[in-house]
This record gives sequence, C-alpha cells and structure tokens, in this order.
Amino acid sequence: MSARNLLLPALALGAGLLAMSTFTVREYDRVALFRLGEIVKSDFEPGLHFKVPLIHTIRRYDGRLLTLDAPPERFLTSEKKNVIVDAFIKWRIADVGTFHRSTRGDERVASARLSQIVKDGMKNQLSNKTIRDAVTGERGEMMDAVRSAANVEASKLGIEVVDVRIMRIDLPAEVSDSVYRRMEKERATVAKAFRSRGEEMAKKITADADRQREEVLAEAYAESQSIRGEGDAEATRLYAAAYGKDKEFFEFYRSLQAYGKAFTGKDDVLVLQPDSEFFRFFSSPNGERR
Repeated sequence: MSARNLLLPALALGAGLLAMSTFTVREYDRVALFRLGEIVKSDFEPGLHFKVPLIHTIRRYDGRLLTLDAPPERFLTSEKKNVIVDAFIKWRIADVGTFHRSTRGDERVASARLSQIVKDGMKNQLSNKTIRDAVTGERGEMMDAVRSAANVEASKLGIEVVDVRIMRIDLPAEVSDSVYRRMEKERATVAKAFRSRGEEMAKKITADADRQREEVLAEAYAESQSIRGEGDAEATRLYAAAYGKDKEFFEFYRSLQAYGKAFTGKDDVLVLQPDSEFFRFFSSPNGERR
C-alpha cells in the first residue's frame, strides 16, 4: 500500500479526532462539561475549548434572559379580600452546575419550581397589603421584596431572578359586582352634588340676568319718556309758532286732520248739524261762518 493511500485515512481520522476534541462556546451559551456523567467544569468563557473524546461530553443551556408567564393566582389581602394576580418573571441561569443537579437541566422543571417560589413570595407580601397598596404606590416596593425573597430560594436552583412584575390585578367575579355597585352609588352621589351646585349657580345667574334686564329696560323706558317729553314739547312749540304765523291756515290744517280721522272707512257715518263748526270748510273755502 502506498504512502498516499495511508495519508488520506490518517488525515480523515485526525480531522475526526480534532472535531470530537473541540467545542465552541457562544456568548449566550452556558456549557457544562461532563466526564462519565459527572460535571467537571461549567464556567467556560466564549470561544474555542478542548475536551477528551469519548470521555468528555458537553451540554448547552440558554444563558439569555428568559421570561416566565406565571398563571393567574388567587391571593388574600390584609383586608381578607380575594384578588387574582397575573404576573411575569424574568430569570436566567446563573450557575450551570447547580442548575443541572437541581433540575436535571430541564427548563420546564425550573419554571414550575420558580413559579411556586414566586407564588409563595407574592402570598406573603399581599397578605400584609391592602388592595389599594397593591395597585398604587407600594407596588414597586412589593415587587422588589418578592424578587429578593425569590432569589434566596432560586439560588439553590442555580437561577437568578432578575425581575418580577404584576401585569394585572383583578377582583373575583363575585366581588367585582358589589364593588362596581358601590362605585356606581358613590359616583351617583358625587354627580348629584355637582348637579345641585350647578342648578344653584344657574338660578343665581338667571336672577342676576333678570335683574340686569329690568334695570336696562327701566333705564331705557325712562330715557324714552324723557326723549318723548322733549319731542312733545318741541312739537308744541312748533305748533304754537306755526299757529302764530298764520292762524287761518293752521285752523284749516287741523280741520283736514280731523276729517281724515273721522272718515277712515267707506261706511263711516257722522251725524251732525250741517252748520256745525266741524263742516265750516265744506260750506266756504275760506272757512267763513254763515
């Protein structure tokens, strides 16, 4: 057999042994190195590493931040009222060796145990809080306390709890109806108070407007009467002046006005003596009495 024929199998065998003797750790990997089923190393830096073929095996875990949506749970507050809390948990693997030994490397087992740990922490915190505390300013402090308590137990699983947050807090259906009815009653009382104050203000505004209207009308009437009086006085003065210039023409003009007022319709009838003062201009164009 030639040297060339031996070289190719040797190269292939060498490449195979090299591939079996190396492994790559990525930035987001957590890798455990096993020797005959026992962990011998787990703190690998990203890059290329070596192992003994057939003796050493590796197992990879996701080292990135993971999210656990905890199922909604019912808790009892310090007021002895039930609330349903929906929360999520941010966690990651901190110690691969501890994680593998405590959960056999199964994320489902880790999630179930972590969910129970957080549930117990939420129960302890909510039992000392009112509903108002849980949904207002103290929620952040309560979640920090839950996270700190959870980390104590989660460290035994090789897990670090990064954050715990409440997404929603609901009241049970049997409690919600009574709460909504009470809120409706409170809002109706407030609305009634607002309406009463509004009606009172409306009456005051209407009364003030009516008073101002009466004042304006009274002032306008007084002014109109003053102007009318001045007009009547001026008219009287003009009549007197005109009468003084031509008495006969003035008498004739006044008679025409009297005729116009007396005979306004076709069927008007006036019974007077023919020689009465009223008809003197009918008897004579100059109005002379006969």
